[in-house]
Amino acid sequence: MKIGFTARALVSACALGAAGLLALAPASASALTGHDPDPPRGPRATPPPALLYRSGTQVRPHADAPKLPRLSARSWLVADAGSGEVLAAHEAHRPLPPASTLKTLFALTVLPTLPAGVPHTVRPEELAGIGPGSSLVGVAEGRTYRIADLWRGVFLSSGNDAVHVLASLNGGWRETAARMQEKARALGALDTRVLSPDGYDTPGQVSSAYDLAVFGRAGLRNADFARYCGTAEALFPGDGGRSYGIRNTNRLLTGADGVARYPGAIGVKNGYTTEAGNTLIAAAHRGGRTLVVTVLNPRASGGHPVYEEAAALLDWGFGAAGHVEPVGSLDGRRSRPGPGPSAAPVAAAKVPAKEPAGWAEACAVAGAAGVGAGAVSLVTRGRTE
Repeated sequence: MKIGFTARALVSACALGAAGLLALAPASASALTGHDPDPPRGPRATPPPALLYRSGTQVRPHADAPKLPRLSARSWLVADAGSGEVLAAHEAHRPLPPASTLKTLFALTVLPTLPAGVPHTVRPEELAGIGPGSSLVGVAEGRTYRIADLWRGVFLSSGNDAVHVLASLNGGWRETAARMQEKARALGALDTRVLSPDGYDTPGQVSSAYDLAVFGRAGLRNADFARYCGTAEALFPGDGGRSYGIRNTNRLLTGADGVARYPGAIGVKNGYTTEAGNTLIAAAHRGGRTLVVTVLNPRASGGHPVYEEAAALLDWGFGAAGHVEPVGSLDGRRSRPGPGPSAAPVAAAKVPAKEPAGWAEACAVAGAAGVGAGAVSLVTRGRTE
């Protein structure tokens, strides 16, 4: 039996479903990031992909471009987090130990699997195998934490103890490393080899300035990641129901130990190990633009060269925007590159007022999708029964 639905009715139903999705999705994104997405930018010419594989420093300045700062890092990169354009780089694909900056890939992989508000009582076996000399936030066996507490321990204190517990909840140490490797490949981060999810020195574990910039950029597009990495101070559960303060070890975010807080800093993650030296993924927002920089193993002595060189790169990048041609793209090695929303500026927070949401907004978008799909299904059945 045929019911008299016309092609016009089908089109109308599809339009209603699509309109529901389009109306709801941006509202959801705004709820997660706290601001409206940046307006779309016009198409840009694809930069030569081979430049970032060349040795030495790669930059294509206009006559009026500012001069690059003198840097001692073995590898570095500065990119526009919105467009993905790489403004300049030095040894971008050189494989180097990443230290705790690898925790960004850990978070990208595991954050979506563990709801922030769920409580968990730590078992002794979850704290086994933490490498000697590891940075710790103070996770104790038998104590109950919310997942959000553990993530603050990862991002602020770079706690390998918190990483071990979260990895255990994600299927175990080896399973988490394998999933991180898959995630890196999906993002086009082909220089990265994951063996220890916390970034602890392990023979053969490497990443690159390029890959770490990819991870930092992807993280800033995740509302929970951006909130955690932009948190300056928080409270962490301790003995007897009391809490103690923890502070982000990224000095560009907090301003500490003689390092000035960088104006507009929004994260992302610092690291240090004996093999890696100092490593840093830093991001800042200014004048409607977000930049992400990576600095690996500065060889300058004294002070805090990893922060000083990252700040110099950010200064140069904001000044050079529009005055240089890109030398590559952070989307350049993805299987299906495509533009996404620009990175959201997240003000450095002290103690978060509430836990990351995410779930309600995701359900709302899924519900809208179901409404649209249902409308199309009903009309289709009407035409074919």
